[in-house]
Amino acid sequence: MNRLLNRLLSRHLNVWQLAGFVLANLFGLAIVLFAVQLYSDVRPIFTGSDSFMRPGHIVLTKRVSTVGTLTGASTVFSENEIDRLAKQPFVRALGRYTPAQFGVFATVGAGGMQFSTEMFFEAVPDEFLDVDLSQWQYDPDSYDVPIILPRTYLNLYNFGFASSQGLPTVSEGLVGKVAVNLRLSGTHDIVLKTGHVVAFSRRLNTILVPQAFIDDMNQRLSPDREAQPSRLIMQVENPGDDRIADYLSRYHYDTEADDADTARMASLLRLLITGVLIVGLVISALAFYVLLLSIFLLLQKQTEKIDNLLLIGYSTSQVARPFHLLTLLLNFLVLGGALLLVLKARTWYLPLMGNLYSQFEPSKFLPTLLVGVAVFVFVSILNFVAIRRKVGSIWHIHE
Repeated sequence: MNRLLNRLLSRHLNVWQLAGFVLANLFGLAIVLFAVQLYSDVRPIFTGSDSFMRPGHIVLTKRVSTVGTLTGASTVFSENEIDRLAKQPFVRALGRYTPAQFGVFATVGAGGMQFSTEMFFEAVPDEFLDVDLSQWQYDPDSYDVPIILPRTYLNLYNFGFASSQGLPTVSEGLVGKVAVNLRLSGTHDIVLKTGHVVAFSRRLNTILVPQAFIDDMNQRLSPDREAQPSRLIMQVENPGDDRIADYLSRYHYDTEADDADTARMASLLRLLITGVLIVGLVISALAFYVLLLSIFLLLQKQTEKIDNLLLIGYSTSQVARPFHLLTLLLNFLVLGGALLLVLKARTWYLPLMGNLYSQFEPSKFLPTLLVGVAVFVFVSILNFVAIRRKVGSIWHIHE
């Protein structure tokens, strides 16, 4: 009896309509799963500590002029100036560079040779750093001090100094293995420490040590000197905000290098990616609507057959079962095809991500699979309810 029922209901099915239904939902689901997988894969680029896609960071300094130099104008920021800037609506977060109030003499030994130089230290709050902070801890009882260098310093040595002097180039990993002997001298004391370079910063053009270390050494070595910031780092949501340029011009502040331009480009790229995701979600929603519409059209064409079967004694569950099985099969084909398309797309964009982002690590495929299964279950339930209600509405005509 079930075989006869299936044959009656499957006769005159429009194969092209079913194919259109499958294709529309295949591409719709593929877009959704692709967006989920792409977001999972590129999320470290957006949220990682060394990501250039994080909200814009701008380093501020006071403008140095000839007149200011001759008159001895201060280049440090006062507390009033910092408070005024922090209250501006375009500022999300504001940090200050804390300078070391002591001298730093560094000695590096390698291959029987020693290099010595005077240098300086600064510190910024950890939330403004663009590097991995797993090794960024300071222990007052330890002689070891973690150091962050600007990446430009390493590039200048490798591609400028080393090449002109016939010296070997060095990698980041090799620099991190070299110990730096530090002699810290202030107005009240002298301290010997050993430093290690733990990371290289792309954004911050200074030699950084942990904030706790700077505070501790300033208090210990030069307690009679106040550490006043000559630079500020500002986090903004929209670097292209006209109010930022107006404020900087009004108070004669400058930005270091291309901080504002780089942040503005990152903001634009975030906006473009968000727009693409929104368009993908809209297309997916329309595809799901086509799915439900296709089911109703299919049922509408079978109204007479369904009516006759109900009149001769078949229950609504029996009549609806072939349509349930058909939609389950189609939804399963859509899910499988969408997953294959996403996997194929991944093989194309993963190498590109690896080339653009040296520390890129793709995420697992499991979240995308779970989202696909959830969508499959959700859509199947909608199909089940729609088919059952449609068959029931045909039967209620005779009541």
